[in-house]
Amino acid sequence: MRPIAPHRVAHLYRLHFTDRRRERLFLSSVGFFTSFAATRGITHAIRRGIPPFHNLGVGGRHLHHLVFGIAGLLGTGYLWLVQIGTGSGEHPDDGAFKVTAVTYGAASAITLDEFALWLNLKDVYWARQGRESVDAVVLFGAALSVGLWGGPFFRALYHEARKEWQRASGHLPEGEPAQ
Repeated sequence: MRPIAPHRVAHLYRLHFTDRRRERLFLSSVGFFTSFAATRGITHAIRRGIPPFHNLGVGGRHLHHLVFGIAGLLGTGYLWLVQIGTGSGEHPDDGAFKVTAVTYGAASAITLDEFALWLNLKDVYWARQGRESVDAVVLFGAALSVGLWGGPFFRALYHEARKEWQRASGHLPEGEPAQ
């Protein structure tokens, strides 16, 4: 089976994300789930002592990753407050709205990954109470809903991949549209 050509993915993306609000929600969801997975992977690598990952500190004090998440949320919020990256205003097509949407999702995930720290006011990341962070991430992630906002796009990608599989297996001649 051949992979879907990048120009087809781009075409399907433009076709299914004509509404900026829907696109921002989708990009935010992608940023959220990707960053949560990466953050969990990195924290597990740090705990196991896998290089190049290690804890960060300032002046001998451990720096929790929620600090970076909060900074990302504050930065994104400020940009949106001054109407940069909202997808509207003087330059609606500048692409900044995509960057701020992904950044918002990523910063939310990084912050919520340490939700149990805020709730308990102590570092319980690896304790039983650390599960509260995962619960918070699941609830917030459900609100962002990658499947809901990106569902039509993912279905179109599935149909495109299926069409390529049919062509590769000889069930659909080259150039003939799939049913």
